[in-house]
Amino acid sequence: MKKNAATKAKAVRKSRQERKFFWKGMLFASPWLIGFVCFTILPVCLAFYYSFTDYNLFNDPAWVGFKNYKELFQDQYVWLSLGNTMYIVILAPLIGMVVSLALAMLLNQKNVPGLPFFRTVFYLPSLVPVVASVMLLTWLLNGHYGLVNQILGFFGIEGPAWLTDPRYTKISLMIMDAWRCGGTMIIYLAALRSVPASLYEAAELDGATGWKKFFRITIPYISPTIEFNLIMSMIGSFQYFTQGMLLTGVSGNQVAGGPSNSLLFYCLYLYQNAFSFFKMGYACAMAVVLFIIIMIATMLARKISDRMVNYDVE
Repeated sequence: MKKNAATKAKAVRKSRQERKFFWKGMLFASPWLIGFVCFTILPVCLAFYYSFTDYNLFNDPAWVGFKNYKELFQDQYVWLSLGNTMYIVILAPLIGMVVSLALAMLLNQKNVPGLPFFRTVFYLPSLVPVVASVMLLTWLLNGHYGLVNQILGFFGIEGPAWLTDPRYTKISLMIMDAWRCGGTMIIYLAALRSVPASLYEAAELDGATGWKKFFRITIPYISPTIEFNLIMSMIGSFQYFTQGMLLTGVSGNQVAGGPSNSLLFYCLYLYQNAFSFFKMGYACAMAVVLFIIIMIATMLARKISDRMVNYDVE
């Protein structure tokens, strides 16, 4: 009996101590929890509510049901902006992966002088703010006196009007994104450093060439990192906004999307509806649709990558 009583008393003291630690932990985490509720959960819930209302920021929201969603699917600019965004979503992550992985492979070489310098040089563009990057882009890719076209002209190649020709506007932005891939490059470099050298040594003994080692050892071993970077890049591409905003601007009650609306991205059109046309309810409906699209795309990407990604790595 005494043993049972001592065990129960010990369990009570342990439970009290656990509760004490729990509330202390909640106290330390409360600033983040309050911010998460106020600036993430609450806005998301309000966006869902406002998407069913006629709301212009100045008057009280009036319930209209699914009217905003019906108008959304009939709006030609919604489909145009979604098409421009999908162009970026499909191509930009792939180009960024190739460029950043290639740079990481180069910087992962051994016995090369000046590697720390080159790592710094390749990483620095990712620290440049997007606004400054776009301003630099407008100078480099200017169709008349831009540095890129001048270099192409030196080789007898007539450069295109990068920022005024609808065929090249999105390509110009993807070039800038590839230039700013330093953050992704560092992640790939860390993953490459984790590949055991013994695997390469064993492959060399079996007569494997450089490309075989790359596709049979490197890619499978860093495939979880590739999956993470591609999915995060895809989600970021769906929210493409700042670059288009800086190159097109917003003008009154007219849709601003650059040359032939080739830079009218989904989030840019959403912003214009909310703060230029003051159709906040309609903009919230667009945000809800974007949330659903990103969620479905992410789930599909994860399902596809589960068949291709090798998680059995240390």
